[in-house]
Amino acid sequence: MEQNARIISSFYVQDELNPEIWDTLEDGSYVMKDEVRNSLLAISNEFVDFLGIEIFVSDVTMTGSLANYNWSEFSDIDLHIMYDFTEAGEQKELYKELFKLKKTLFNSTHDITVKGYEVELYVQDSSEPHFSTGVYSVMFDEWINEPTPENVTLDEEKLEEKANQWMEIIDTVIENVSDDELESALETIEKVKDKLKKYRSCGLEREGEYSYENLVFKFLRRNGYIQKLFDFTNELVDKRLSLEQETNS
Repeated sequence: MEQNARIISSFYVQDELNPEIWDTLEDGSYVMKDEVRNSLLAISNEFVDFLGIEIFVSDVTMTGSLANYNWSEFSDIDLHIMYDFTEAGEQKELYKELFKLKKTLFNSTHDITVKGYEVELYVQDSSEPHFSTGVYSVMFDEWINEPTPENVTLDEEKLEEKANQWMEIIDTVIENVSDDELESALETIEKVKDKLKKYRSCGLEREGEYSYENLVFKFLRRNGYIQKLFDFTNELVDKRLSLEQETNS
């Protein structure tokens, strides 16, 4: 219960952008601190090199709660490498899959922090719609979407109820597919992942970052339930593909 209260309290809006990341100008607007910007550009360059394919990066953007007023102890730095996937031609889907795998590998094998916040990297299609009200161009050092403080009223009981429903779904799926054939089990898990992704996307498109759908997704990420689903998938694959060693009596 205490953890739930901490997570829910993290969704409320702050009075200012995070002072570790942003400088306040005389007119009250914000600009990214030079040391933070230089660090993020260096990290993005390292990641682009890690991709192993030469691409034209049209921008490097920062989004998420640290580019907005809803930052908290749970925040991380969402750094997006902007790339027009149509440049890959017929290999567009192959590039998307490759960059997704590279992102996962890079993020899992590096523990990079800026001002104490983890940095998560992602190659974003420049034509892909993005619903964040706070987006900053790290490359060009200017706001694309400058956030404004919002009056947010949360029904905490409703939020926790919706999160509990998804936790029950995840627990039930994990319990029920444990003895299924591997292919069938993975298919069921992927359906839950897709359903959760669509659930969040619909909320973002309809009501923005403070939609209950998006907050529920963040709740599940912050309490470890999304990671629980991914960890179970890996454990399931490892167990089914392993061959036990025979013991000599």
